[in-house]
Amino acid sequence: MREVAFIKQNKEKWLSFENAIFNNDFKDPDELASNYIHLINDLAYAQTYYPKSKVITYLNQLAAKAFQKIYKTKRQDTNRIIGFWKTEVPLICYQYRKFIYVTFIVFTVFTLIGVISAANNAEFLRSVVGDAYVDQTIANIEAGDPVAVYKSGSNWGSFIGITINNLRVGIIAFVFGVFLGIGTLYIMFKNCIMLGSFQYFFYEKNVFWESVRGIWIHGAMEIFAIVIECAAGLILGASILFPATHSRYTSFKQGAKTGIKILISTFPFTFSAGFLEGFITRYSNIMPNWLSVGIILITLAIISYYYLVYPFKVQKQITQISLPA
Repeated sequence: MREVAFIKQNKEKWLSFENAIFNNDFKDPDELASNYIHLINDLAYAQTYYPKSKVITYLNQLAAKAFQKIYKTKRQDTNRIIGFWKTEVPLICYQYRKFIYVTFIVFTVFTLIGVISAANNAEFLRSVVGDAYVDQTIANIEAGDPVAVYKSGSNWGSFIGITINNLRVGIIAFVFGVFLGIGTLYIMFKNCIMLGSFQYFFYEKNVFWESVRGIWIHGAMEIFAIVIECAAGLILGASILFPATHSRYTSFKQGAKTGIKILISTFPFTFSAGFLEGFITRYSNIMPNWLSVGIILITLAIISYYYLVYPFKVQKQITQISLPA
C-alpha cells in the first residue's frame, strides 16, 4: 500500500483517537486499550514500510500520550508519585524533547550575549546587577574568596531563602509562557545575561576557576532546572500559538497541564541545588579540586541523564513492550 493511501485510510481513526485522548473521552479503559493496540499496529506498519515518513513521528507521539492515559487509568500496585517521575515525566520529555533542545540553544545564545556585552563594556555588569553587588564581589576577590557572597548567613537560612527564590524564578518563567512564550524568553534573557556577564567578570579578574568551583557546585542543577522550567513555559506558549487540530482553549489546557508536570519535576533538583548552596558551596575554597569538580560533574550528570537520556530509554522500553511480536 502506498503511504498516501495508508494515511487516507487511517487518518480519521487517528484524529478521532487523538481527540478522545486530549478530551478524556474514553469512558471504558478497555476501549482505550483496544484503540491503543490498533495504533501500535499502525506504527509498526509505518516503521516497516515508510521508515522515513513523518507519520512515524506523529504516531509515536500519539502512542506515548495514549500510554500515559492507560498508565493513569488502569489500577496499579506501584506508587503513583514514583510513577510520575519514573514514567510519566520522561515520556513527556521525550514527546517535547525539541522544546528542551531549543531552550538550551537559546540559553547558550543569551549567555554568550552576556559574555560579549561584558567584554566590550566595563560597566555592563554594574548595569545588570547593581554597583553594590559588584563592589562587594571586588572586595571578596581582594580578600581571597571570590564567591564569598554565596557563603553569608546560616546554613539553613541560606538553604531556605535560596530554594524559595529559585522556585519563584522557575514558576514565573513557566507562568510567563502564557504571553505566547515571550514572557519566558524575557526571564531567560534576564538571567542568562546576568550569568554570562558575571562569569566574564570573574575571568577578567583572573579568578575564573575559583568562581567555577564555587558557583557551579550548586549551579549545575540550579541552572539546568531553570532551563527545563523555561522549556515548560515555551510549551505553554506554543499551545496557544499552534493549537493544531484542537480548539485553542483545549490546546491551552493541554499545554498548561503538560508544562505544570515538567515544572513540578524540577522541584527536587531545585531543592538539591538549594541544599548544596546552603551547606556545601560555602566550603568550596577549602575543599580539594577533585571533590568540588566531582560534585559538579555528578550533579550535572544526574540531571542531564534524567532529562536528556532517560526519556529515550523509557520510550524504547514502552515501544518494545507495546509492539506485537
